[in-house]
Amino acid sequence: MNSFFKNFGSQLPSGLVVFLVALPLCLSVGLVSTNVLFADGTTYSNIFSGIISGIIGGVVIGFLSGSRYGVSGPAAGLITIVAAAIVTLGSFEAFLVAVFLSGIIQLIAGFLKAGIIGAYFPSSVIKGMLAAIGIILILKEIPHLIGDDKDFLGDLNFAQKDGLNTFTELGYSLFHMDKGPVIVGLASLTIIIIFTRLKLEKFKLFKFIPSALIVVVFGIVLNEIFKLFVPNLVIQPKHLVNLPVAKSLGDFPNIFTFPDFSALSNYQVYVVAITIAIIGSLETLLSAEATDKLSKSVHGTPANRELKAQGVGNMLAGLVGGLPITQVIVRSSANINAGAKNKTSTIIHGFILLISALSIPFVLNKIPLASLAAILMVIGYKLTKVGLFIDMKKLGITQFLPFIVTIITILFTDLLIGIGVGSAVALFFILKNNFQNNFVVKKDDNEVVIVLSEEVSFLNKGGLRTKLNNLKEGTTVLIDGSNCKNIDYDVLELISDYKNPNNERLIVKTINIPEPI
Repeated sequence: MNSFFKNFGSQLPSGLVVFLVALPLCLSVGLVSTNVLFADGTTYSNIFSGIISGIIGGVVIGFLSGSRYGVSGPAAGLITIVAAAIVTLGSFEAFLVAVFLSGIIQLIAGFLKAGIIGAYFPSSVIKGMLAAIGIILILKEIPHLIGDDKDFLGDLNFAQKDGLNTFTELGYSLFHMDKGPVIVGLASLTIIIIFTRLKLEKFKLFKFIPSALIVVVFGIVLNEIFKLFVPNLVIQPKHLVNLPVAKSLGDFPNIFTFPDFSALSNYQVYVVAITIAIIGSLETLLSAEATDKLSKSVHGTPANRELKAQGVGNMLAGLVGGLPITQVIVRSSANINAGAKNKTSTIIHGFILLISALSIPFVLNKIPLASLAAILMVIGYKLTKVGLFIDMKKLGITQFLPFIVTIITILFTDLLIGIGVGSAVALFFILKNNFQNNFVVKKDDNEVVIVLSEEVSFLNKGGLRTKLNNLKEGTTVLIDGSNCKNIDYDVLELISDYKNPNNERLIVKTINIPEPI
């Protein structure tokens, strides 16, 4: 707590930037996730659920997490799962029970040290995930920048609700531009580019006035000028932030929704809870890995502590009407790009979300989505610079192909499928290398010597068999296991088969190779 107050002043600008990025995302995830139609024809929507999770992700998880730069909030990657679960369970109140239980599962997983799983995903796949998110941000925000997008900000799916997809919507938007958002959006983008190119953040004045704040204030003021002097350019309400407004401070608690624990008798609640816990934990661990790589910090995120923090956050979210929470790479990258030095900025953004929801929603509702789109597009560009593709190409096909496959798959499907496919491609190269490289072949007089490495697993069985089969008939082979610390049973069995006197094709001898049991 002392470090929070000590760093408050220096981290306020980055916390403000993260808030400006998080606000529309919280609103959109809340709206899209809960906008459901039940079997009886009734509908439900709870946009404030996203704000609740954003506050918890910033303040509660921010304090508990060991991540310096990671920012948590409502999970965009769980949107379809959440919407389907609410319908399946019959009410949002029943769904909140599943969220609460998922938090308990994550907390237990943290104590069981399950966080190690995040370390097993290849660097090329993590970099591909970052680049894909950057491209998606740019593509998805162009319609908001020019004022024609019927879908909600933060909808990262390729297929859109109006029947269009990411690419067809771009073409559609170009023919249905709205002049007001176009002017505000392009001007906002220009301001950020100038701010970055001139490195104005070096000056003392701009250390506490980030470009994102300038852009937002500019957008509000310009739209007010439109109202006074150029009515045909006024930005329509649907292209402005839309935060729910409590009629009074006493009315604020009524915005919260509480779980219906009678749903514990429904087995489907447990299925949903396990699903949320598994997918949410995986997204969090991958985002933490990506954030650590992006920040180039020597202080890695303690994965098990992160799972515990997420667990507590999701338990609280389930109790007060929030959505499932994960660490989110878009907000985390915004935090890093804004100059964050520690997790104080994460906590600050959560408090600003809370204060804003309590006191100034009418001001926030004047912010043009075009201004926020400009901020997100710049963040997207920083995640997917051309230099990243050049660097990955230089590393060779074993790094570049998983990187590219991850990007393409995420663009056309979703985050987890893309990571899975990219990891499968990376695994192929790992298996290929293991197939080839875990033994050395050399000739000594009239025999072939195969020297095994320290660790010989079942993955090396195919390569060893291929090598033995390719030797000329009658060749004398010496298989040397002197360097081995461990030889898998499958390999021992293979060697024993070739040593068998009935095998007349090769003469196989061994050194320090035990017989299989």
